[in-house]
Amino acid sequence: PECSTELALSFQESAGCSYIWDQICNVQRNLHFGTLNHDTFHSVNSELRELPAVELSTLPLILKIVAESGITDQIRVTELILQDPDFFQKLMDTFRICEDLENPDSLHMIYKIVKGIIMLNSPQIFEKIFGDDLIMEIIGCLEYDPEGSHVRHRDFLKEHVVFKEAIPIKDPMALSKIHQTYRIGYLKDVILPRALDDATVASLNSMIHANNSVVVSLLKEDSTFIQELFLRLRSSSIAAESKKNLVYFLHEFCSLSKSLQIGQQHRLFRDLVNEGLFDIISDILQSEDKRLVLTGTDILILVLNQDPNLLRSYVVRPEGTQLLGLLVQGMLTDFGDDMHCQFLEILRTLLDSYTLSGSQRDAIVEVFYERHLGQLIDVIISSCPGGGSSLVKPTVGNSNVKKNTKPEILLNICELLCFCVVHHPYRIKCNFLLNNLLDKVLFLTRRREKYLVVAAVRFVRTVISRNDENLNNYIIKRNLLKPIIDVFVANGDRYNLLNSAILELFEYIRKENLKPLLKYIVETFWSQLAKFENLASMQSLKVRYEQSLESTGAKSAINVDSRKRAEERGLDKDEEDYFNEESDEEDTASASVSETRRAQAHPVSSNGSAPNRQTLSSRPGGLVDYDDDED
Repeated sequence: PECSTELALSFQESAGCSYIWDQICNVQRNLHFGTLNHDTFHSVNSELRELPAVELSTLPLILKIVAESGITDQIRVTELILQDPDFFQKLMDTFRICEDLENPDSLHMIYKIVKGIIMLNSPQIFEKIFGDDLIMEIIGCLEYDPEGSHVRHRDFLKEHVVFKEAIPIKDPMALSKIHQTYRIGYLKDVILPRALDDATVASLNSMIHANNSVVVSLLKEDSTFIQELFLRLRSSSIAAESKKNLVYFLHEFCSLSKSLQIGQQHRLFRDLVNEGLFDIISDILQSEDKRLVLTGTDILILVLNQDPNLLRSYVVRPEGTQLLGLLVQGMLTDFGDDMHCQFLEILRTLLDSYTLSGSQRDAIVEVFYERHLGQLIDVIISSCPGGGSSLVKPTVGNSNVKKNTKPEILLNICELLCFCVVHHPYRIKCNFLLNNLLDKVLFLTRRREKYLVVAAVRFVRTVISRNDENLNNYIIKRNLLKPIIDVFVANGDRYNLLNSAILELFEYIRKENLKPLLKYIVETFWSQLAKFENLASMQSLKVRYEQSLESTGAKSAINVDSRKRAEERGLDKDEEDYFNEESDEEDTASASVSETRRAQAHPVSSNGSAPNRQTLSSRPGGLVDYDDDED
């Protein structure tokens, strides 16, 4: 057979699968030991019946068994360790003796033995060594790394790590799991970060995840615990430091809930909301402590990731409007550490029309546009040159808006406005047309930060991409592309992000063949843009404009010719009808005269009947009817 061939085997019965797997393991074991060619090792591991007694003299042999066993032998070693209930206790007793005797060689061997046992990656062994009885001594064994300096991990955990119990946890199982989880994480991340393989790290993470699930389940089932937590959070008499610890605990509690199943997570957050979670967060967001505010936004994001409708249904109620206002204000406040980005993310999730029901969407959007959109626009106006002019009125009548807003905040405002254009086109259009909001956003083109100018260009690009005739006509009427053309010309031949953004805008208008905008750009600004005619985008724009003119001219000519032909056809028809009418009258008169004469020439018959009409009209008539007599 070929080497490195992969085979997929399927079995109808599990017994057959187990049999084949055992055969494969036996073959691998034979190959493994055949290549080692180590008789002593083969005799120790392949026919191992029990582990040596744990003593100072047997440490080298135990180390050899644990650290040098193959993959298949590790299973046997694990079984033997678990079969001896006193193995770890005897090993820890030996460790204490070696530590008292200050025997470095033996301590180094014990370090390697303990590390090797951890690398066996057995959940059953983890349960034993990470228990309250053994964990600190296991950590003590790992202090004696022969390749590193002696680090006193036990002293650090005992003296410097303080477990802050913000609210008393009465369940001993929950307390034990909390402590165990911390120590496992410390061992994984601090003591053995480079020694552990990926499989062992994954097993330790699974153990931490399971512990978190147990802790949260135990706490959430204790109704008095949740009630007492929120009672303390709402208390006005509690000390500031204690309240901080309660908020941090609430955040940790919500974070740990991710270890629960989806249904359990949803029920937990619903219970927390019913207890007044959002009222607590509204209070947190008004704090002067930036870290506390950050914690509040983290909790909101955890809720939104679980069920956004919990927050949406709250902010549309009268008691929830304050929270929405605080979120908008938070996005406009410089907390540092890019916290305003978190506020932006929360607002985007709240306003996401694709995940909102009809009535809920209308309620949230109405509150946001009526109360807060103008607030965002006023921040842009006040932060741009010329925005403080008396000719520019605040959108919401707020003259107390802070100036010199951080550029990153202005960038986020622009991003949120682009989001609104895409998700609420009708609402945003009404605001643009009624309050000239588009004009005010373009104040950003006056900023010296190029990325803010680019943000304004992308905003206009987003508006134009809606292909709304009213908005495009509004842009033309208000000459709103002038600021963009001006910054493009001022940028000159520099090939940068601003240049690319504006050229992309022109390219979009050309590809979509937006004729009113094409006509507006070329006829209004070509004197400024002519010097960039060497650019392919500009050439294409001009060509498309000329093509639109030709098509418009051809259509006009076709319309004129059609109208002339129609008029000519109409005139001919009128004349024809006129002459036909005269001819008919003459024919009628001639016919009547002729018939009168014929009636006189042919009197009524003796039986009183008139002559047959067929005989009267059988002769063909000329232009003028003549009498039969040739006078």
